[in-house]
Amino acid sequence: MDPGIRPCDDFYEYANGAWLKNTQIPSDEAVWGGFSELRDRNFAVLQEILDSSAAANGAPGSSTQLIGDLYASGMDQAGIERTGLGAAKALLDEAGCVTTEQLPALFAKLNRLTVRAPFWPNVQPDAFDSRRAIVHLYQGGLGLPDRDYYLRDDAKSQTLQQAYRAHVATVLGLIGDDASRSDAIYALEREFAQAAMPRVDQRDPYKVNNPHTRAALAERTPGFDWTAWFAALGAPDVADLNVRQPAFIERAAQLLAERPIDLWRTYLRWHIARALSPYLPEAFERANFEFYSKTLQGQPEQKPRWKRVLEIVDAELGEPLGQLFVERAFPPQAKQRILDLVADLRAVLAERIDGLEWMGPETRVAARKKLDAFAVKMGYPDTWRDYRALKLDRGPFVDNVLRAIEFNTAFDIAKLKRPVDRAEWRMSAPTVNAYYYPPGNEIVFPAGILQPPFFYPDADAAVNYGAIGMVIGHEMTHGFDDQGSQFDDIGNLRNWWQPEDSAAYQSRTDLVVTQYEAFEPLPDMRINGKLCLGENIADLGGLKIAYAAFERHLATHGEPPAIDGFSARQRFFLGYAQAWRSLIREETLRVRLTIDPHSPARFRVIGPLSNLPEFFATFGCDGGAMARPAEVRPTIW
Repeated sequence: MDPGIRPCDDFYEYANGAWLKNTQIPSDEAVWGGFSELRDRNFAVLQEILDSSAAANGAPGSSTQLIGDLYASGMDQAGIERTGLGAAKALLDEAGCVTTEQLPALFAKLNRLTVRAPFWPNVQPDAFDSRRAIVHLYQGGLGLPDRDYYLRDDAKSQTLQQAYRAHVATVLGLIGDDASRSDAIYALEREFAQAAMPRVDQRDPYKVNNPHTRAALAERTPGFDWTAWFAALGAPDVADLNVRQPAFIERAAQLLAERPIDLWRTYLRWHIARALSPYLPEAFERANFEFYSKTLQGQPEQKPRWKRVLEIVDAELGEPLGQLFVERAFPPQAKQRILDLVADLRAVLAERIDGLEWMGPETRVAARKKLDAFAVKMGYPDTWRDYRALKLDRGPFVDNVLRAIEFNTAFDIAKLKRPVDRAEWRMSAPTVNAYYYPPGNEIVFPAGILQPPFFYPDADAAVNYGAIGMVIGHEMTHGFDDQGSQFDDIGNLRNWWQPEDSAAYQSRTDLVVTQYEAFEPLPDMRINGKLCLGENIADLGGLKIAYAAFERHLATHGEPPAIDGFSARQRFFLGYAQAWRSLIREETLRVRLTIDPHSPARFRVIGPLSNLPEFFATFGCDGGAMARPAEVRPTIW
């Protein structure tokens, strides 16, 4: 803390000031804070699991064998150098001699291996019928993080564009291509960027849900062989799908016909090498780090090898790894304590919905129905997925990873032939995060985040309500943010709002946009209030719900004594603010202000608090720099 700061002037600095002054971002990190510290504590547990699994020689198909072999092959740097391109060579060779007629099938083959060029599919529930899974077709094809990186022409952007072209040239040289072709690749990607839907538009569920039959898609994209694409994808019988960005798909099909095949060959070889660089020899991995981490995000050094391989194991074998993590790090009593917190916060949100003065009775009934239908997934899946058919060994790392990717893709494609599995998780158990998923109308909290500083199973209730309680309230509020509020109680995209209630809601969320667009994290960059609207609504709602739930807790359990001179209510707000302590490199902050729907950590604290009268009363402030006039404070949930 920094007690020299008045809490109502800058509570983020008051709660975290000494930590912010005395902490440095590690040289192998772009961001450092409470989330990072927790992730590293989880990583220490996971490293023990991986090391012991690699030494155990587990039974074929067991979690121990799969994660042990994948980790061991990833740690075998000498073997990776000897292997060279491994299985990637056949893909590069195929791209190097593909014909125009063969391109659609090759696009799909590469899509199955997570090469998202020039577009990519994902199997997930139909927005209008959440019981069935369909193919959603996404725009892609870019090597820079967002379309804006290609379209801005300020000095910083031009420097970054030049650095990117130089990086592409380096990778082309590594795969034996003409490095001078990097400019042509950049020009093609820029055309994709010009056709891409902006991120703010993608936040509108109706703009990105455009049902198409196969015939309608073919009519929209004359000349593109969708029959070959779906066959190579492993889904030849698909009759209808969702085209998330139709204008982009149209333009991609046009460019296929307009640009020479030699350009497409080089473009695809670049994207194959880019996607597979983390699994290839050191020269590829180093080039990838130098641009994407060092140049783009300002990170001076690579993370140690074991962390990089661990993240790959978690990405491809999240459930086998998570099962072993949960056994060590998440006891049953912790799960029950969190479930009790969820029930507490759900009851508070129900009361708040019932008491909303701006919402009419018909919409209120629908909102309560949705809240009551929330599914809660806590810690880990009830049933772990079966990976026994996956064959991994101690052979080449890139070969192992590609087999794992293909195995997971086949699992996803198979969803098209069965009803949506409502028990499925979309995040691994060790992940330090949580989510609300509109098609499932569910809130999900992996075991990875249910640890200090967010949750202490046997510690001060004030800190738990302020930290993990706010996260729980945040995810609940996502069900009623500007996106989530458009999905009903069973997860279908459907308008359940009366027009006057929708207008009242809009007027309140407009205040959130205005508030956050006034924040200027960098002298030349403000927060994009529309891009971050959903997260900012959830932060504000989550904090309000958590605080109201804590007040209920105090009413039931009595007022606890002060600790270090701080009352329970003050500790609630300190627990909240200290969980969000964070340092970030300027380059990384620039990336996040462009693409991340979350506001920077500082504003995730001072933004919501400045709208909460209870905060000012708790710290005895009459005004203060954070205080805002009542008429501009958004009151939503």
